[in-house]
Amino acid sequence: MTVFKGIYPALVTPSDAGGGVDVAALEQLVDYLLGKGIDGLYVGGTTGEGIYMSVPERQQMAEIVLRRISGRIPVIVHVASVAFADAQALAKHAAQHGAAGFASIMPPTYNSAASVIAYYKALAAAAPNLPFFSYILNPNIDPVRVMRELMDTVPNLIGAKYTGPNMYEMRQIMDMNQGRWVTFSGMDEECVYAAMMGVDGAIGSTLNFMPGAYRFIRDAVARGDHGAAQEMQIKANKVTAAMIEVGFGGALREVLRMIGIDAGEPRLPSLPLSAEARASLRKALESSDFAALVAL
Repeated sequence: MTVFKGIYPALVTPSDAGGGVDVAALEQLVDYLLGKGIDGLYVGGTTGEGIYMSVPERQQMAEIVLRRISGRIPVIVHVASVAFADAQALAKHAAQHGAAGFASIMPPTYNSAASVIAYYKALAAAAPNLPFFSYILNPNIDPVRVMRELMDTVPNLIGAKYTGPNMYEMRQIMDMNQGRWVTFSGMDEECVYAAMMGVDGAIGSTLNFMPGAYRFIRDAVARGDHGAAQEMQIKANKVTAAMIEVGFGGALREVLRMIGIDAGEPRLPSLPLSAEARASLRKALESSDFAALVAL
């Protein structure tokens, strides 16, 4: 049985000059992260721009990653789509190609808890033998209600990726199902607090280039050194803040270039950075602990 735990980068999907999947860069990024000792990968999520890609592109990307990983670590494939048939097809594809699990955000335009619950029940049934995670990122929907209603009706629901700042709400979800669910935190900026609340792992964007910083945070919390964990969180957050300042999607691609991986430009609606923004980002990172964090 797969153990879902630890550091899972929300994998960037590199783009080629035509806007498609850059296979060579994707394989390079996967190899880089394997070298950093990550525990798993989360593919095709918000960071991976999955919902902005065509179904064939998403299937291609999943196949490349799963082939490159070759069972060494678990891979969770994100399959959400506004068109349910597409999400269903992606779930079946993930199961057929060796994913360890699949996940789905609460899709845009699903504006009631009842519609989200119906969507999750039908989607989980598309790959009934594959562990399913809800991806909680919608402030207008009560995730505690959603998870409570799914608990006894979706046999392959294994837990959640909780991307939000409400640690109390997150803990309510963790305590459901007699505490047997797997819960990942999804806000890099609050990794230390989620670790203190007892989450099983972290899934996030900046884990693409500094996964060691978040491993340090989780390890420090585990040994009770909350001061060291907080100090590392503050250092990582300074890098994240510099990226948000210029536009996070474009900044993430620029940071990958800085570590030697050309991931191309982001897909719409994210925008590439201007030359001025690139220079500003690099200057800000030079005054941070960026290099040391990447080296961990």
